[in-house]
Amino acid sequence: MAGERRFDVLGIGNAIVDVIAHAEDAFLAENRLAKGAMTLIDAGRAESLYARMGQAIESSGGSAANTIAGVAALGGRGAFIGKVRDDQLGGIFRHDIRALGVAFDTAPAADGPPTARCLIFVTPDAQRTMQTFLGASAGLAPADIDEATVGAAAVTYLEGYLWDPPAAKRAFEKAAAAAHGAGNLVALTLSDPFCVDRHRADFLRLVEGHVDVLFANEAEILSLYRADDFDEALQRVRPHCRIAALTRSEKGSVVVAGDEVHVIDPVRVGPVVDTTGAGDLYAAGFLHGLTRGRELRACGRMGSICAAEAISHVGARPETPLAELVAREAG
Repeated sequence: MAGERRFDVLGIGNAIVDVIAHAEDAFLAENRLAKGAMTLIDAGRAESLYARMGQAIESSGGSAANTIAGVAALGGRGAFIGKVRDDQLGGIFRHDIRALGVAFDTAPAADGPPTARCLIFVTPDAQRTMQTFLGASAGLAPADIDEATVGAAAVTYLEGYLWDPPAAKRAFEKAAAAAHGAGNLVALTLSDPFCVDRHRADFLRLVEGHVDVLFANEAEILSLYRADDFDEALQRVRPHCRIAALTRSEKGSVVVAGDEVHVIDPVRVGPVVDTTGAGDLYAAGFLHGLTRGRELRACGRMGSICAAEAISHVGARPETPLAELVAREAG
């Protein structure tokens, strides 16, 4: 697919500013936070939790935006569609993603809720617990989907979190239709097992009829098919999309495509500090390899390298030059 389009990957998702702090398990229990999951919260809850957070790192985030940042760091041509407000955080998000070389031209909202933020609590075991106020990002609507941009991207990558707000859901469907209308691929990440629980029937319909490349971790794919074990879920998904890339934490990942099954070993590039963004960066490495015409096993290896870099520090954006790291580790 390399060279066929103006962009390698277009990400469509929630434009969010991440606020990341370390926390003890006792803090999660005291504040009734579901460990390891993403929970949607309102503005009041966001303000209350923010006031209780320890010292934090604030940076542009959002699942699909993290993936596109990774694609850009690898030398790929990325674009992003997502909604921010015309406020300070919205300006920060816009500046940060454009500074990476990512095309981001979605018009900001002039009124309504402020720019979204995700409060991320990292426990000593490196698990991340996310409390997300969607704010302006939930206002993404079909009018924000530029079909010319979709048509110019070899892959349109959609995050499952986007399925929560009704207007964003319609935008999601418009983008998928435009991508396939232009002869391009549609990729989907299931995002979170709780997200899958909320929208299982819709996600099954998407996977079976509209998704070419599916990304899911073990908990998500088990939830999607209500399977008893990973092998059952793998067999259930393989007839339904062109490629499924399934991550399994310390067990690595499995990539299936028709009769092909590739088991990818995990990669370690440093200590496990924070698992925030591991799946996002796995998708970045995988999609970069795919749009460069690499074999699926190599794509999985590239994804694993990028995920390993992501978990070696706090935050979801790469801190090591990814292109150099992949060139060195991928062989």
